[in-house]
Amino acid sequence: MTARRLLALALLAGSAAGAVRPARLAAQQPAARLPERAVRRDIPLTNAIRRAMAAGTRDSTGRPGRNYWQLRTDYTIEARLDPATSRITGRETVVVHNASPDSLGQLALRLDPNIFLGNTPQAAPWVPAEVTDGMVITRMSVNGEAVTLGPPPAGGEGARSIVAAQAAQAAQARAVPTAIGLRSTVARITLPTKVAPRATATLEIEWNHKLPGGPGAGHRMTQRWADTLYQPTQWYPRVAVYDDLRGWNEELYLGPSEFYNNFGRFDVKLDVPAGWVVSGTGILQNPEQVLTARARERLKRVLDSDSVTTIVGADEVGPGQSTAAGDRLVWHMVADSVNDFAWATAKQFVWRATRATIPGKGRVPIHMVYLPGRAQQFRDAGEIARHALEFYSKLWFPYQFPQLTLQDGPSAGMEYPMVINSNRGAADHETAHQWWPMVVSNNETWYGWMDEGFNQYMNILSDADAAGKPPVLNGLGQSYGRVSGNEAEPPMMWNANYAGQQFYGFTTYQKTPLMLSALGGVVGDSAVIRAHREWANAWLFKHPSPWDYMFFMNRALNRDLGWFWYYWLFTTESSDGSIQNVATAGTRTTVTVRQDGQMPSPVVLRVHLAPTGGALRRVANARVVDDTTAVVTYPADVWFAGSRTFTATLDFGRAITRVELDPEQRFPDREAGDNVWPRKAQ
Repeated sequence: MTARRLLALALLAGSAAGAVRPARLAAQQPAARLPERAVRRDIPLTNAIRRAMAAGTRDSTGRPGRNYWQLRTDYTIEARLDPATSRITGRETVVVHNASPDSLGQLALRLDPNIFLGNTPQAAPWVPAEVTDGMVITRMSVNGEAVTLGPPPAGGEGARSIVAAQAAQAAQARAVPTAIGLRSTVARITLPTKVAPRATATLEIEWNHKLPGGPGAGHRMTQRWADTLYQPTQWYPRVAVYDDLRGWNEELYLGPSEFYNNFGRFDVKLDVPAGWVVSGTGILQNPEQVLTARARERLKRVLDSDSVTTIVGADEVGPGQSTAAGDRLVWHMVADSVNDFAWATAKQFVWRATRATIPGKGRVPIHMVYLPGRAQQFRDAGEIARHALEFYSKLWFPYQFPQLTLQDGPSAGMEYPMVINSNRGAADHETAHQWWPMVVSNNETWYGWMDEGFNQYMNILSDADAAGKPPVLNGLGQSYGRVSGNEAEPPMMWNANYAGQQFYGFTTYQKTPLMLSALGGVVGDSAVIRAHREWANAWLFKHPSPWDYMFFMNRALNRDLGWFWYYWLFTTESSDGSIQNVATAGTRTTVTVRQDGQMPSPVVLRVHLAPTGGALRRVANARVVDDTTAVVTYPADVWFAGSRTFTATLDFGRAITRVELDPEQRFPDREAGDNVWPRKAQ
């Protein structure tokens, strides 16, 4: 039956029904009244998380599922820096441990230096400092079998030759390991023989690239100052993460969004000119071969006190002074259970060190390497980093690594395991990243709010502790109401890699503290911190998703907070509360509150009472602050039926002189001026 005929029959039936039924029937059967707003109370599930839950790798407890797994990648790297050309030449062996239940028919590689080719996608305002030849792969093998580097040459011209070339490439990929996309920031190696579950694959790569220098814009876009200081980051081919949610994570490196890496062991040897001090992820294995006896003796005293010890001074320059003598030296560093490796080196580094005392663990060294002329930027960087390590260790869990190093250079705000490219300015923030994503390792390419946003929240707590004051979280949640409604703002669950220049920083960094301020308004700040601590400990050295966080927090807080997570993470809505009306009859007062936004929030009223009029009566949901002040709280549930207004009836036995809605300013509101009764004169 055609759609037109169906419509005609429906209209005819409606006309006939109208002809035989009296009009008064409509009055006897009124139409159902729709709610003024429909409040969504569940957490949306994507296909990826549904599959993971069905497979038992994730579940509704928010803890790793009974079948949780993750890949491990162990790296052995030898690299040589040539300052004359600013080029790194390296060879590496990567052992990929396939802990998944899948047979892997390909390996994905992250080749971040290709962002400097000048013709790869990048996000504004990130601007590479220099156009280079990118990551040059000269040799590659898998399990000893040579990898063909790129597609076979196309013969002839036109569409037919293109099809033929594609067919030849596919045939080649089936016959021998073949690398595809080596001039992109993400490449693939097709494997004729798949890597079986619980098996390993050994990948060997020889490569080289130039470290870019010049006036770039954005972190990591400049990696050297002239030819005397180098700050290599994302400097070696990395095997991408293969996880239970999306398989291979092949998001392009565009600049702003950062990383998602496997955990593993790094055994790294760095060949640099003698006299150049090297710092980086990992413990130095051969100090007697690269350091002077004087520097080794000074290092022994670092853990003795909180004072700062000079290991290499500004006047100690060159082979035999800043380092051991010779022409070139190889610095050997090893790090286990880390998800990346970064380093720095300079012709004239000052090297100073102090310590932090980690609760439940003991003393660890804090190293600082910087240029002599930049001593002012590092004047109290060690003390700031010490406070951060000790405070966050008490707040979440003990610092997991054996040392921390602050590295000077063009990128003064980046983080890697055991390493922060930072001076005093960002020392607290970058140190906090040692908790996430360096230990609790989320996919920050997609969900940057799970590390940068959590970091911003804990920085508020740390700053207050350092100042000896309580943290100020009031006002944060309410302030989001002034942002909500901007068409350019993506929801927090949108892929951060494509969040756009205008709102990437807000969505990734700034919105999470506002959300956690609001959550504190629902359950209390101490409860939020406790639950977050428990979640962090459950996901040490693993890869939690946003759903794991939401489900875990629900259980830890013993609340069904689906409505909260939905509106904060999946939408850009606000609450927009106001006091609509206040009516008084004797000591009895009714306060009518309205919410014009889609996001529900608790109704919190601070009530100011007349100083005289008899003893205070008990009122349900009320907490008496003092003899003239009480706070009355109604849960967000009062909105779930769909009404936009709620009336609170209060009788404290005294006259009410003033009422404030959301007195701690925790819930998103566009206009706070209508939250007070009596209204202020305009």
